[in-house]
Amino acid sequence: MAASSLLAAAGLVVALGPPGQAATHPAGTPVGSVAAPADAAGSGTKSPSHAQQRAQLEHLARKLVAAGAPGVIVRVDDGRGKPVEIAEQAPWARRDHRLRADDEFRMGSNTKTMMATLVLQLVGEGKLALTDPVRKWLPVQVPNGDAITLRMLLNHTSGLYDYTEDPAMVPSILGKDRTRWTPERLLAVGVRHDPKFPPGTKWAYSNTNYAAIGAVLETVTGKSLAELVRDRIARPLDLKHTYYATDSAWRGPHARGYEPDAAHMPPGVPAEFKDYAGTPRHGHVDVSRNNPSWGGPAGAMVSTAHDWGRFYTALMSGKLLPAAQLAQMRTAVPTLPDQPKGPGYGLGIATAPTPCGTVWTHDGGIPGYLSVNFTDSTGGRTATVLVSTEAFAEFPEAFPEIDNATKELQTATMCTMFGKPAPTD
Repeated sequence: MAASSLLAAAGLVVALGPPGQAATHPAGTPVGSVAAPADAAGSGTKSPSHAQQRAQLEHLARKLVAAGAPGVIVRVDDGRGKPVEIAEQAPWARRDHRLRADDEFRMGSNTKTMMATLVLQLVGEGKLALTDPVRKWLPVQVPNGDAITLRMLLNHTSGLYDYTEDPAMVPSILGKDRTRWTPERLLAVGVRHDPKFPPGTKWAYSNTNYAAIGAVLETVTGKSLAELVRDRIARPLDLKHTYYATDSAWRGPHARGYEPDAAHMPPGVPAEFKDYAGTPRHGHVDVSRNNPSWGGPAGAMVSTAHDWGRFYTALMSGKLLPAAQLAQMRTAVPTLPDQPKGPGYGLGIATAPTPCGTVWTHDGGIPGYLSVNFTDSTGGRTATVLVSTEAFAEFPEAFPEIDNATKELQTATMCTMFGKPAPTD
């Protein structure tokens, strides 16, 4: 689930989503906007000090909590010294858990960047090719399988229907159905619907693409996605709190995720998405123990802000991929047809020009957790913002205060990463 704030403004919706909502918007259909840091990057503007940056981010994080967010984590490493780490929390949520900047959380669609990295590692080893048709690896499962290539799955140009649009997924999204989903089962949900367009003719975000990618990875390697993430990424980089979740269990201290309970869900939220399973807490439900396996290869990763920063640094600096494969990852297709030099989506990662600098980024949402991660082209600068609730990003018009405060914090965090002044009130 979830709509990106920064990326939605660029026509990108890079997250899991319920039927008819965030993940279904085609390229060129923005579902929100990021606060534009006008004048923030103007020539001659003095770079703010670390103390000034931290104070601004703390102010905006507290503002977001005051707007209704149960908790917020911010981490920024601008390459100039000790990273800024902030954790703010609503007083009522502290009774469950004291939020820390290094807590684990569910990464949602940020998972796609890691899945794409695994594919490109295998491409570099000659075990896969981006031009491989899907039918080569999944002979009977995908319509247009002869015409859809692995590249099209990775950059969302396949035309496959998004499985999260299927009403049958709603109980799992809400945490009421504890089915343990596999990539193959998620793929089956998506491909029982007609494709939306011929392969390679358009860009449209679809989680089914990554269900297929997960199935290919397991078929080619004979290993589970959890093993592949562990052996090829987490252990080599010493990411102690990064893992692919197949059930609701956590491995370390973790942020609690919440959604409003049915009685406190705003009127603008459709009836079918008002009642999440979870433990009642102060007008909310704690959804932390709900099974995330329905996210699968499209959204089931768990990590921390620190670990994901290390991952981005290793990825962009070439530690995880050969130069040729990193270049392939960063070859982006435009997501706005009338802006060929505007925002784009590469292989599991997005890019967008902003007033503070060009970012490489992905976001992710799954009930209880909305996060966005940024890096520059070298991996020398990284940043993360987590909000420990997510329905607001699916239905921003129903949660205008949280939505606006989130966009403001995300923009300030991204500008801070580049050492640029953040916009002020």
